[in-house]
Amino acid sequence: MPDLFKEIIPSIMVNKRNCIVSEADEKSYVPFVVNKALSFHFDCVMRANEMNMNYGVDAKLQYSYMLNTVRGYKRPFVAWYKRKTEENIELVKEYYGYSNTKAKEALRILSEAQLSEIKNLLNKGGNNDTQLERSGVGKASR
Repeated sequence: MPDLFKEIIPSIMVNKRNCIVSEADEKSYVPFVVNKALSFHFDCVMRANEMNMNYGVDAKLQYSYMLNTVRGYKRPFVAWYKRKTEENIELVKEYYGYSNTKAKEALRILSEAQLSEIKNLLNKGGNNDTQLERSGVGKASR
């Protein structure tokens, strides 16, 4: 069985060699992941979108379409997009008991002073070296 990231996606994008020849190989082709990997490259977005619209098509046919329509050359590495988390959302969720969506709405209207007050109220304490160094207690005085 061919590996998705080491054989299937490079066969579509770079070397143009058919690596799915049997039904067992076909099971290793995951259309969502392939379409997501291709969508990070400008010249492949439309083909990935076409396959997203025709999600019911057999995996072998989707692979054949991608293999024969995407131009094969070495593309620069593009890191996959990761969702950015807001740093104070967990504080608001714990303090008010809100869900993610309500906490995001609350973060828009809370001021920095209110957020620092919530942070102080939820401070659970502990022996953290960075907190001790900020408070002026050095390693020699411990």
